[in-house]
Amino acid sequence: MKPFLKTALAATLIALSGAFSASAEQIKVGFSPEAYPPFYSQDASGNWGGWEVDIVNAICSEAKLDCVLTPIPWDGLIPALKTKKIDAIMNSMSITDERKKEIDFSEKYYNTPTAVIGAKDQKFDATPEGLKAKIIGVQASTVHAAYAKKHFTDAAEIKEYQTQDEANQDLAAGRIDATQADSIALDAFLKSDQGKACCDLKGYVAPDLEVLGPGVGAGVRQGDTELKDKLNAAIKAIRANGKYAEITKKYFDFDIYGEESQSN
Repeated sequence: MKPFLKTALAATLIALSGAFSASAEQIKVGFSPEAYPPFYSQDASGNWGGWEVDIVNAICSEAKLDCVLTPIPWDGLIPALKTKKIDAIMNSMSITDERKKEIDFSEKYYNTPTAVIGAKDQKFDATPEGLKAKIIGVQASTVHAAYAKKHFTDAAEIKEYQTQDEANQDLAAGRIDATQADSIALDAFLKSDQGKACCDLKGYVAPDLEVLGPGVGAGVRQGDTELKDKLNAAIKAIRANGKYAEITKKYFDFDIYGEESQSN
């Protein structure tokens, strides 16, 4: 190919790329920059990946949105959304009535059980009786913290952490007796060398729809129906066209979506 033809072809490709970028609405998607495998994990180069990152990319591609992952500390996500520092939250945030007082949610994009794990040498279950007089670690500002405070009132202490990883580390070190979180995230810890050595599954907590909600959805500002509708349509589309299943099979041997129901 002659040089001028190469240049013309390159210019055409750049123009087409620019036209696509110009047509895609850019939104900032907030997430807490902490390891939460297999949903969010950071590689040696500092890039984020995982099931939820792949799902975010699939939803944004389907909705023709140019989504930029924007790191925000967990307890700052909702304030950042309300003050327009970000446009959406997609970070395993459960849909709850309490949160819906401040923000809106898309329909759910996954729903998994809530589990309790503890030291292997301690025998107890995930009930108020089983956790009586125990020190329970939970991540602050989560549904798990709210659940523990409501249901495990006879615990010796409900200890709150900024990240789930900190709770896991204290459990492994013997500074707490148990921790409650999403079952998939805790399963990833139990499969790690550290988790295998120290801890095991104690059980799943009893359902509480009011506290735990119907699943995880994308948080959007109240009244932002345009973005909410785009996300809902995209979630429905990737479920229907097989993209959701394709991504999920890379990480799980089951469908983590849960029951087919509306979350809103």
